[in-house]
Amino acid sequence: MGSRPRVAFLHHHHHHHHHLLAVAVVLLLLARGAEPIAAGGGAAGRHLTTEERWMDQRLDHFSPTDHRQFKQRYYEFADYHAGGGPVFLRICGESSCNGIPNDYLAVLSKKFGAAVVTPEHRYYGKSSPFESLTTENLRFLSSKQALFDLVAFRQHYQEILNARYNRSSGFDNPWFVFGVSYSGALSAWFRLKFPHLTCGSLASSGVVLAVYNFTDFDKQVGDSAGPECKAALQEVTRLVDEQLRLDSRSVKVLFGAEKLKNDGDFLFFLADAAAIGFQYGSPDAVCSPLINAKKTGRSLVETYAQYVQDFFIRRWGTTVSSYDQEYLKNTTPDDTSSRLWWFQVCSEVAYFQVAPKNDSIRSTEINTGYHLDLCRNVFGEGVYPDVFMTNLYYGGTRIAGLSL
Repeated sequence: MGSRPRVAFLHHHHHHHHHLLAVAVVLLLLARGAEPIAAGGGAAGRHLTTEERWMDQRLDHFSPTDHRQFKQRYYEFADYHAGGGPVFLRICGESSCNGIPNDYLAVLSKKFGAAVVTPEHRYYGKSSPFESLTTENLRFLSSKQALFDLVAFRQHYQEILNARYNRSSGFDNPWFVFGVSYSGALSAWFRLKFPHLTCGSLASSGVVLAVYNFTDFDKQVGDSAGPECKAALQEVTRLVDEQLRLDSRSVKVLFGAEKLKNDGDFLFFLADAAAIGFQYGSPDAVCSPLINAKKTGRSLVETYAQYVQDFFIRRWGTTVSSYDQEYLKNTTPDDTSSRLWWFQVCSEVAYFQVAPKNDSIRSTEINTGYHLDLCRNVFGEGVYPDVFMTNLYYGGTRIAGLSL
């Protein structure tokens, strides 16, 4: 899916009790290490609810003449909700949404008598306006449209509550917005663009600045790895680059990624494998085996390959094909989220995670050229990110209120 940078920030109004709620949320998040909750389904007890609800959503919020609608899926959990209590809007980001997970938000909703609602992001999962995801059909997929989906959803759900409690139509519950990573950015932007619609938002690892060359990402992975592990990872990169030139098939087989014909796709897959380990708090899974191998003289490449196979593919559930440009070209794939997310990267978000000029961990083959070629190859000419406009629209990182 592409790993994502980590930053956290919080915005709030100074309503006193809402202010305290926001602080309580942050403390809880910090206590939990703010690890993201994977969107996968599982045994009962993993979700507060998996009961699907639907609303009619506008396909294009910015056209005065196009009134087409599509069905957007959402979930609600209101067991702890007292009529006037807060509503926690949990933004579901760039994947299919299978319910409301039973996590820290459940604890909070019980404590504050809140309802929890989660709408699925347009185009992902079952909320797709089109059967076929041609580039032409993807033109309504953007963070701007998604933000207005949230506004429409907020209004829709507020009306449901008012009807449920027999209240006049003007009544407003206090709303709080939560998100992680890309959805964290959405929650910050939501707060920025519609301050009157929420009391606060919490974004953990929100991506706020759209950048063409997200070289800091690679640097950050290097910093969190520590010098020994960083050196080992750089050596792996060097050895893999070398083996690709000599016998590319055998090295790809070693990593269980022989499907990836394009060497650039393969190198990006490997870079992401390390990044995911660091970003989601398992640096030991990556580093310990590498550092041991270095001491005992075991092959670093084979050691790293085992990590990729065990952790990134098996435990993390990564599909190798989601890195394959040929697969990404498919307009009716089994798993739609990879093509959709790449479209967002190619058309607007664009933190191309490229290798820094020197002292890089990822292969220098992963440069802006590789990403722009991928965009052109997968979506055709003319789809490339207008980073300047995206930042202009959202104010870039100047949005960060109180940094954590």
